[in-house]
Order: sequence, then structure tokens, then C-alpha cells
Amino acid sequence: MADQHYLAGLNLVGRTVVVVGGGSVAQRRIPRLLAAGARVRLISPEVTAAVEAMAVVDQLNWQRRRYAEGDLDNAWYALAATNDPVVNAQVVAEAERRRLFCVRADDGDLGSAVTPAVGEHEGLTIGVLSGGEPRRSAAVRTALIEALYEGVIDDSAAPAAPGVALVGGGPGDPGLITVRGRRLLSRADLVITDRLAPQRLLEELPSHVEVIDAAKIPYGRAMDQDHINAALVNAAKAGKFVVRLKGGDPFVFGRGFEELMACVEAGVPVTVVPGVTSAFAAPALADVPVSHRGLAHEIVVVSGHAAPDDPSSLIDWPALGRLRGSLVLLMAVQRIGAFADVLIEHGRPADTPVAVIQEASLRGQRTLRSTLVKVADTVVGEQVRPPAVIVIGAVAGLALREGALHVRHHRPAE
Repeated sequence: MADQHYLAGLNLVGRTVVVVGGGSVAQRRIPRLLAAGARVRLISPEVTAAVEAMAVVDQLNWQRRRYAEGDLDNAWYALAATNDPVVNAQVVAEAERRRLFCVRADDGDLGSAVTPAVGEHEGLTIGVLSGGEPRRSAAVRTALIEALYEGVIDDSAAPAAPGVALVGGGPGDPGLITVRGRRLLSRADLVITDRLAPQRLLEELPSHVEVIDAAKIPYGRAMDQDHINAALVNAAKAGKFVVRLKGGDPFVFGRGFEELMACVEAGVPVTVVPGVTSAFAAPALADVPVSHRGLAHEIVVVSGHAAPDDPSSLIDWPALGRLRGSLVLLMAVQRIGAFADVLIEHGRPADTPVAVIQEASLRGQRTLRSTLVKVADTVVGEQVRPPAVIVIGAVAGLALREGALHVRHHRPAE
């Protein structure tokens, strides 16, 4: 056996790959084969639920039986992945007779090919082999991908192409931005941010990156949206790669679609990177499930920027009062009294549990428990300030019994 394998890339588009065995190894390998365009023929009497789901939607051809001689007909590549060493040896033997490369999952040295630890980044496919030490190759692969994502390794021959990326930054902790969002941020020439975006991410930017504060502070001064749109478009047309860094998700009460339209209308390339919305993240970080079996069959997320009697309001408050599921209010601290009153007026019980989560994921995170009739007094008495997410419904009344359940909590950013 040679000390090193020869690492090569296979063009499998439209070509048959035979996988023998439908367990966890097949479940891990098949998605990448499908992504490479292979026509996967799966031979196994049983498969995992995930593999069966692929077969149900015709992503692969599942032949529900044991392996038999001849199953490698017309194949270009094969994977022996059963839990029976005898069967795996038979598959490898047939592959040898057909001069067909075959991976043997239970003992790589006995096959004619091995599967590297693989990762992807911006059109790059990275494969690492370590001579039979899979944990080592996986560790190196992961370290390389993370270094590329974080900009420690510069993989670009040229700066990012001019354009705009609308990036959702998550609820506030820099660790909760998506990997793609963080990567694009590291490549920005200009960042237009707001108060709810993860501020610590800005500290990591190189000194040449210009940062514009959109100053969208609740109930305070704000940079006009038209000016934000113009700044995005003008900077991109001037040859810059611009990241519009927003709190939460760009399309959840973030006016992200307005910015998208402005870029599209101006002919500026634009991409959207979803973020973790505080509507669901904040309750989760406070151990408040917005849904729970037997308690909530609907989740409604509502913007609290307009009072119930405001002519500009598009919310059917009477309908919300009749619902019995979970109601999540964003930007509602200032008007929570009015919201509580209208919900009670239209049917929500006054003793409906309420949870108020302030500064979720950040160092100042705290959770206050109250009821619908008392929540306004609670908010005033405890001097709650935005950002805060308010959850109304039976789920807000759930609590972990002392010692009954141990939860690993997210550690807020320092």
C-alpha cells in the first residue's frame, strides 16, 4: 500500500455511482454525490429515514434488497458501506474485476479509493487526506474552512466585486451571525450598520473599512431610509463592496426589502443573507419556547411600532385577541399597555402569561415574567428599555422545574 493517495477530482455529472448499504455512512456520503450531479443507485434492504426521504423524492434509485454480483454494472464509482465486512469485500472484489474505483467504508486500506475530509468555501472544494487518520484530516479541514470564513486566509486574487450584501446580524451576540454573513463582512469596503447589529463585529474590521452608523435608534433620531438606500447604491457604483449590517433578519421588520428594491432598480448587484431573528432567538435564549405541544398551534409575530388606534396600523388586533397561540411582539416596549388592553378587550384572558426578554444574547440580558393585565406596570417598574421581545401566551408560563432539567445556556457576549 502506498504511503500517500493520489488526490483527484471526479466529474460525476450524469454518471452512475453505486452505494451498497443504507446506514449512517451512506447518509453522510450521498448528499455530496448528488450535489456533484451523480446518478446514485443505492443497494440495501434497509435505509435510514433521511436516505429514504431522498428516495421518495426520486433523488436516487433505491433497490430494496441485498447486494448481488452485477450490481456495479455501468457504474463509474462505488462505495461499500454495509455493516457486513463480507459484503463489503464482495463489492470491492467486483469493483477490482471491473477496474472500478471503490471506497470501503469499514476499512479504507482494503478499498481502491478513500474519501477525503471535504469542505467548501466560495467555489473552493477542499479535500484533506491523512493516511488513515480521519480525525486528523477532519480537524485540518475544519480549521482551513474556518480560517477562510474568518478572513485569516485570504483566498481572493482580487477584492470582492462591487455590490451590496444585506446581512442579518442576529440578536446581538457576534457568535450568532451566520457563517456566510461573517465572511462577507470580512470582505467589505464599507459597512452601513444600525444600533441593533452586533457591534463587536465592527471591532474586527480592518482599519481601511469605512463604517456608517444608520442611527436607527427606537423612538429617537434616524437616518432617513432614502438616504440609506442612496448610500448603498452610490457606494456600490463607486466600486465598493458594501455590507448593510442589520440586527436580526433583514426581512423581519428590518426594511431590508426596500433596500433590495433600491439596489435592483439601480442595477446594483445585491445578495441577501438571512439572519437569526430575535423574534425566535430571544425567547429561546430565555427558555421560552414559542411553540409547545398541546399549548400553541400558531405563532404570530407583530410589530409594535404603531398603536392599535393608529390609522397607519395594519394589524387586526381583535383577531389577535381571539387567538390562543403565541404572540411575539417586537418594538413594543413603549406601547405595551395599549397592546395588552386591546388584547384583553377582544378575548385574551387577563391572566395570560407574558415574558419580556431584554437585550437577548448580550451581557445585559434579563427576563421578566408577568401577566397580560400587569405587564405594562412590570415594564415601567423594572425600567425595561429596547431592545426587548415580548411573548404573550401559555408558552410564557412554562418554567423548568428545579433540578428536573439541565439546560446548557448560551453564554451572552462579554
